[in-house]
Amino acid sequence: MLWMLFLPSASLFLLLLPCFPAQDGGGKKQSTDVISAWEGDSISITCPMNRAEDQLGMYLRVIRHKVNVIYCSKENYSHINPAFANRTECSKEGENLRITLHRLQESDSEIYGCIEMLKFKEIYRKTIIVLVKAKFRRPLEQSPLHANPEQGQSVNITCELKSSREEEKFYLFRTHVQPGTVLSVSNLSGSEVSPAIGNRLEYSREGNRIVVILHKLQEKDSDNYICAQEVKGSPLLSARGTMVLVKEVEQACEKNSWDLYALLMVVAVLLCALVCCALYRVDVKKYFQKKKHNEVYEDMSYNSRRSTLVRTNTYSRGE
Repeated sequence: MLWMLFLPSASLFLLLLPCFPAQDGGGKKQSTDVISAWEGDSISITCPMNRAEDQLGMYLRVIRHKVNVIYCSKENYSHINPAFANRTECSKEGENLRITLHRLQESDSEIYGCIEMLKFKEIYRKTIIVLVKAKFRRPLEQSPLHANPEQGQSVNITCELKSSREEEKFYLFRTHVQPGTVLSVSNLSGSEVSPAIGNRLEYSREGNRIVVILHKLQEKDSDNYICAQEVKGSPLLSARGTMVLVKEVEQACEKNSWDLYALLMVVAVLLCALVCCALYRVDVKKYFQKKKHNEVYEDMSYNSRRSTLVRTNTYSRGE
């Protein structure tokens, strides 16, 4: 299923140029965007332009099938592939070109490239991976749907592929917080792992099943991870994804502290209840009531002592 756009006579010679992506003149590795959307939604793709004098325009191209989706010229006219007619448009946005795809279909799941056309060459500017999620069925199965590990822990993501042919490429993408390619595996080119993950990722394959393990998780690893597969003659197949939310260690410690405080409060309440019960059963008044003195005894003893003190010894006065 290969289509080619019809260009004006001034640009017909561009059809003779190779359709394979060319590297930037500086040899720099171009950026890759990952866009995830539902069927029926719209997405915008931003293509960078260098505004060179010999610039003619920009293509949005399906890389795998070498199909041009739209050509936006420097003179503000465009040519759209019939398969994308009435739902594709382009507009200038500062130094960039914005291409919008409306009413997305599952077949729009593809790897696209921004190809800048100059008078005598084309420059590959950017890669865009579009994942269109079907609302009622999924080409690939993936588990779990969500995971909530703590920092330093690991998470397993299992993908059930449509085909077990090893020459077909497998991907694991991040699609929300930091969109990008986490892992790409091909029997022909080996595997590539995102530098942000590095040696914290391992994977294994058995038939149609691939298990990816992310180790020593960090808070910045929180994202939606989606499995995808390139199958010959089909759009890029994808799963629903796994939402990974990594909890901070401090939060876990704080939760444990609150649990400890709650336990101590319960123990304190129980002790207070035991003390109250014990005091209730004892006549506390007899321990705290002030004892009354024997008034008769006091008076008698005082009078007796008083009589003794004032008594005069008659013999001492010589009587």
